Amino acid sequence: MGLNTCSPIPLHFQLMNQLREEILKGELTERIPSERELMDRFSVSRSTVRQAISQLVLEGVLEKRHGKGTFVYHRPVEEWLGNISTYKKIINDMQMTPGTRLISSRVEHLQNIRSNSFDLGIFKQDKLYAIDRLQLANQIPIAIEKQYYPMEIGTKLAEYDLNEAVIYDLLELTLGINLWEAEQVVTSKIPTKEDANYLHIPQTASVLVTERVTYDTNNNLVEYLQGMFRADMYAFRIKLARSQNRG
Repeated sequence: MGLNTCSPIPLHFQLMNQLREEILKGELTERIPSERELMDRFSVSRSTVRQAISQLVLEGVLEKRHGKGTFVYHRPVEEWLGNISTYKKIINDMQMTPGTRLISSRVEHLQNIRSNSFDLGIFKQDKLYAIDRLQLANQIPIAIEKQYYPMEIGTKLAEYDLNEAVIYDLLELTLGINLWEAEQVVTSKIPTKEDANYLHIPQTASVLVTERVTYDTNNNLVEYLQGMFRADMYAFRIKLARSQNRG
């Protein structure tokens, strides 16, 4: 795809968007073409190429390595385990730009929801409200989160724009539900073709999988969450201490 010289959009901005799109699609994964290769491919000047690359470096999409060239920046997002935190805060703490895209929201029969780690019968409901969202960092797909709520909570959440909303903020600040305690399990698996397409990864790639149940201060089950994270872009970190009982 070439650049439109008749467009009012500056050429360096068009080139920047074109490179970003190729990165998101997985067409550029490591070292990007040289300045000369980009100049020849897009028929633009060296200054145009340098402007586009400099902006992508500033955004954290690319990084320059002295004497080696310019590379796609694979900075993993790190989530500290031990606290209930929002995805937006985790990404902001990494000094990256968070983004969310709603995949679907619907009523789901409990019998159709599979969990490897928890007995979902503790919901004591035949139906749950499901919200599937794609989470991004610097416009790069990082994770798919599938969240399940009791119907009385889910239908209230459905009244808001789930493309933009921070769900935990809605639960606590708007609905008055105080999240208190959670249990989480982390495993791995091979994604489905559909999930791999959302994450822009090969279907043969392994992904990190989380399952979590979250309770309020009255020990009521508020949420069951399934998270699927790109293993090349996400990491879980936890601080450990030596047990006092050393027997």
